[in-house]
Amino acid sequence: MSERPEQPDAEDAKVAQKTQKEQPELENDFSHAIIGAAVEVQRVLGVGLLESAYCAALAIELAERELGFKREVPMTATYKGRDLGVVYRADFVVEDSVIVELKAVDDIAEVHRAQLLSYLRLSGLKLGLLINFNTFPIVKRGIHRVVNRL
Repeated sequence: MSERPEQPDAEDAKVAQKTQKEQPELENDFSHAIIGAAVEVQRVLGVGLLESAYCAALAIELAERELGFKREVPMTATYKGRDLGVVYRADFVVEDSVIVELKAVDDIAEVHRAQLLSYLRLSGLKLGLLINFNTFPIVKRGIHRVVNRL
């Protein structure tokens, strides 16, 4: 008598579907918390500092909000099956789901958005935030959401 592999039932399908629907909500929840942290950093520090100052302050703010994050995360890639090694370092990866890239520039250029989209594609993540601390107020023009549709 051969054993049949267990087939998923309707309940399993509903759970999987619900999990897929909840994922964007989690990313959005994290993005709201990240944006709140960035607003607080700019409120306290203002504009005109180096990017490194904003990175350090954002790390403190994310920790205070009890968000899991990593800084300067090395990302690797391959080309035609060959290892390229580290191709960039993400400023932050928050809760293993959102890449956050910080800038302290006059204006965000299209190349900044394109770079973040490339980072998302290489990492397999879906949501990135490009935050420019030299734009005041930051919530009006300084935060750009970039989505990788995979």
